[in-house]
Amino acid sequence: MAEHNELGELGEDMAVDFLQKKGYEILERNYRYRKAEVDILAKTDDVLAVIEVKTRSSAFFGDPQDFVKPKQIQRLVTAVDAYVANNNLDLEVRFDIIAIVKTNKKFELEHLENAFYHF
Repeated sequence: MAEHNELGELGEDMAVDFLQKKGYEILERNYRYRKAEVDILAKTDDVLAVIEVKTRSSAFFGDPQDFVKPKQIQRLVTAVDAYVANNNLDLEVRFDIIAIVKTNKKFELEHLENAFYHF
C-alpha cells in the first residue's frame, strides 16, 4: 500500500478514536455512493456529522482543510442526501473536517465543526 494511503488510514483511525472519546456514535466509515466517499458518518445528540478527514505529512503546501474542493463538497452532499433518505433519518446534518498534520513524530488534530455548508 502506498505511504499516503497508509497515512490516510491512520488519520481516519485517529479521527474515529477522537470522535468516540467525545461521545460520537460512529455509524459508517468510508460510505460510498456513486462517485463519492464519505470518510465518517457519526451521530451526536440529534445531529448527523458528516466528517471529511484530511491527513498530511506536513503543512508545507497548506492546511489540510484547504484541500476540500467544491466538487468534492457537491459529491458529499449528494451521498449524504441518499444516506439520510435510505435510512429514514430525521437528524440535522452538519459537515465537519478533521484536519491532521504530522509534525516530526507527533500528530496535531483539529476538528472543524460546520466547516462548510451545502446549498
